[in-house]
Amino acid sequence: MTSKTHSDKLPDVPPVVNAEEAQAQAAILSSALPFLRRYAGDTIVVKYGGHAMGEGKLAHAFGYDIALLKLVGINPIVVHGGGPQISAMLDRLKIRSEFIDGLRVTDQSMVDVIEMVLSGSVNKQVAELINRAGALAVGISGKDGGLLQARRLTRTKRDPDSEIEKVIDLGFVGQPEKIDPRVLYALLGAGLIPVIAPVGVGPDGETYNINADTAAGAIAGAVHASRLLMLTDVPGVLDENGKLIEELSAEEALRRIADGSISGGMIPKVETCLEAVRQGAKAAVILDGRVPHSCLLELFTRAGPGTLIKA
Repeated sequence: MTSKTHSDKLPDVPPVVNAEEAQAQAAILSSALPFLRRYAGDTIVVKYGGHAMGEGKLAHAFGYDIALLKLVGINPIVVHGGGPQISAMLDRLKIRSEFIDGLRVTDQSMVDVIEMVLSGSVNKQVAELINRAGALAVGISGKDGGLLQARRLTRTKRDPDSEIEKVIDLGFVGQPEKIDPRVLYALLGAGLIPVIAPVGVGPDGETYNINADTAAGAIAGAVHASRLLMLTDVPGVLDENGKLIEELSAEEALRRIADGSISGGMIPKVETCLEAVRQGAKAAVILDGRVPHSCLLELFTRAGPGTLIKA
């Protein structure tokens, strides 16, 4: 009869090769203790999207990381995107997409498809990643419990000839107006992990497609999260020499936006982090979601891989 190690009883756990490796694992766990104590009982909002969401091994690791946070006494809330999945479905249905300033112009037929994809298949897939790892996740949308109450997002564009600013109609693209977190508190209180599709509800019951970064920032502020973790496809905010900036104050972040050293697609991400902090989150981090276990590295080690933004 062959003997079994403790790890034989656990799913997806690689066997320990020797005593030295076992000791190294124990040392890693021990070094995480101060961080575990620091975040015990806290709420962490994670925006999940980009490469981390599309690559199989990274997605698998993400599910385990979120489950681990819950099992060590932290309350994670996940807000996910789904742009590639939406585009794929629209292509299948032969519905043409138009983008203005990175935002998808959304008519009534398109918002129905977006809600179906985000609140349906994508939402349940993300929840299942976490459930498979041993925690209990529940997929909801921002419409459930009036969580994400939204209004129509407006954009203006200046005509170069007449210098007249024109309002651009983006259709059913929304921005959060009010967050009602009661449904989140109910789920967290029951030991569940909320997984949120960024779909909001308007004052007359209309459905709005909301940018996932924006939704995550608004929710992080409303629940006074200890951290907003924004998983992206970049290392974080870089300086003029391409080196990662490990920490930014709100004042320095605004200065860098004004002088152009923070530019392009990084501007709305930094602005989302600043707004989350202004609304009540203690800090926000822009993380490279392409790095395996980036959430754990940020929370439980001194070598966090992203850019921390705080007041």
